[in-house]
Amino acid sequence: MTVHISSDYIGGLRCKSKHGPSGNELITDAPVDNHGKGEAFSPTDLVATALGACVMTTMGILAQRLNIDLTGMHAECTKDMVSAPFRRIGKLTARITIPKNVTSKISPVDREKLERAAHTCPVHKSLHPDVESVIELVWQE
Repeated sequence: MTVHISSDYIGGLRCKSKHGPSGNELITDAPVDNHGKGEAFSPTDLVATALGACVMTTMGILAQRLNIDLTGMHAECTKDMVSAPFRRIGKLTARITIPKNVTSKISPVDREKLERAAHTCPVHKSLHPDVESVIELVWQE
């Protein structure tokens, strides 16, 4: 499946991007530590955002098939940049918390399936091997 996204440079280290299928738009800004104002997601922030959202979406797809409601699941993502040998994302961490009211209803077998699914999300599998990518699942008890 092909999805078209168009982006325009609007000046001041900002870009405006449009998601073709939905028409939704977003603005990106260069981060403060790289000459920007940091007033919006940076392009690399979107990679971290994509990892957390993708893990939860991938788990959600499986959960639907298992008749499990993961409403309330939450992601906290961190992005660490490195500057050598060039500026790039060095590490991404996605900490996914599954709330107690959900955890208590999931069998050990289904929990294992959901954990496997989390580590097979397309964003995680698309990252370059030089980017350390960590997925932590926290099952509140």
